[in-house]
Amino acid sequence: MPKALKGMKDIIPQDAAMWQRFESASRGIFHTFGYREIRTPILEETALFVKSIGGETDIVTKEMFSFKDRGERDISMRPEGTAPIARAYLEAGFHNTEMFQKLYYIGPMFRAERPQAGRMRQFHQIGAEAIGSSHPALDAEVIALMAKILDGCGIKDYRIRVNSLGCAEDKKRLSKALKDDLSGKKVLLCDDCKTRIKVNPLRVMDCKKDSCRDAVRGAFRAIKLLCEGCVKHFDSVKARLDDIKVSYVTDQYIVRGLDYYTGTVFEVSHPALGAQDALGAGGRYDNLIKDLGGPEISATGFALGMERMLIAAGGGKFGEKPENRLAAYIATIGVEAERRGFEIVNALRVSGVKCDMDYEGKSLKAQMRSADKLGARFVIIIGEDELARDEVTLRDMESKEQVSVKLPDLVKRITGKIC
Repeated sequence: MPKALKGMKDIIPQDAAMWQRFESASRGIFHTFGYREIRTPILEETALFVKSIGGETDIVTKEMFSFKDRGERDISMRPEGTAPIARAYLEAGFHNTEMFQKLYYIGPMFRAERPQAGRMRQFHQIGAEAIGSSHPALDAEVIALMAKILDGCGIKDYRIRVNSLGCAEDKKRLSKALKDDLSGKKVLLCDDCKTRIKVNPLRVMDCKKDSCRDAVRGAFRAIKLLCEGCVKHFDSVKARLDDIKVSYVTDQYIVRGLDYYTGTVFEVSHPALGAQDALGAGGRYDNLIKDLGGPEISATGFALGMERMLIAAGGGKFGEKPENRLAAYIATIGVEAERRGFEIVNALRVSGVKCDMDYEGKSLKAQMRSADKLGARFVIIIGEDELARDEVTLRDMESKEQVSVKLPDLVKRITGKIC
C-alpha cells in the first residue's frame, strides 16, 4: 500500500477545519492592515535562492529540493517565501509603477530537513512582505501584524524578541568582531560552524547546538557596534512598539540565518515547541531587491509556521466552529423519497443553505446518526407518508421538536430559522 513520503503529511478533513480557521482569521487581519494576497509558483530557478538566501547557507547547501528540468535548468522547490515575492515584485514592474506594496501569502514551502514535531519537509507558512519603505513605523507595523495574527488564532504565551543587525557596513563590523572572538574557540564549535567562521561568522549565532551557542554568548554586544543612524532607527522601532503596547524583549543574539537580512530582525517563540521553539521570524531586507537586479528599495516582512502554530494552539483540538456545521440534513425512506430529497437538497443549496443527504442507502436510524455526527441543526425527514401529503417532517436537533412543513414552504422556513 503506498504511503506519503517521509516528511510529507496529508491534511485530512477533521484537521483541515483548524487550518481553514487559521487561514481565514489571518486573511481577515491582513486585509484590515491593508495587505493584498500574492501567490508565487512552488518552483523557482535555484539561482534565485543562491543570490538571496546565500550560497553557503544551510538552506542552499543542505536543505533545498533541487533538480534539473527537461531544459537542463537548475530548479528548486521554494524553501521560503521572501525571495520569490521579491522576484515577482520586480517581474510585475511594481518598482516602476506602484513601488510601495503590502503583500501577504499562505502556502507550502519545502526543505529536506530531518522531520520532527512542527518541522516537516513540506511545511506551510503564513507571511507578509512590505516593500518600498525604510520607515521604522513599518518595522513596528509588521511585528504588530504578526502578533495580531497569533492573537487572532488563539495563541497565547508567545514571546517576541527583537534586535538590529544594522546596515551593510555594520554587519561587516559585527562579522569581524565575531570572527576575532571565535578564532580561539574553534574547539568548541561544530564542523559546520568552523566553516561558517570563514564564510559568514554571523551564522554561528544561528546554530542550534548548545556548544556553539555557549561559545558565542558574550562574544559581542551587537547594539554597541551599530552606526548612529541604525541605533536611531532601532530605538524608533521599539518606541513605536511601546506606543501600541506590543510586548517584546531586546535580544542581541537574534541574527537570522539568511544573508538578505539587515536592520531590524525578530523572532517569536513558544514554550509548547520545546528546544526548537520558534513559531516564526522576520526582519528588514533593504538590499535584496537591488541584489536581484532591481533598484535600491527597502523592505521588511515575516513568516509564521502553520504546523507550529497548531501545536502552540494546543494541537487544534477546538472542535468545529458553528459556521462549519450543516444547517440541514435530508433523511429519506424509499426510492421516491430519495429522488425528492435530492431535489430539496439542491434547492436549499441554491438558497445558500449548507446541507447534505445520504448517498449510501443507510437506514433512517443510521441517517439520523450521520446527521448528528455532522452537527446538523435540522433534519428533514421524507418518507411515503410525507410524500403523500406533499410535506416533510422537520426535526430541530437542539430542541428535539418535530413539525410538519409543506414542501413549498420548506426553503423559506429553513432560511428563516438559520439567518
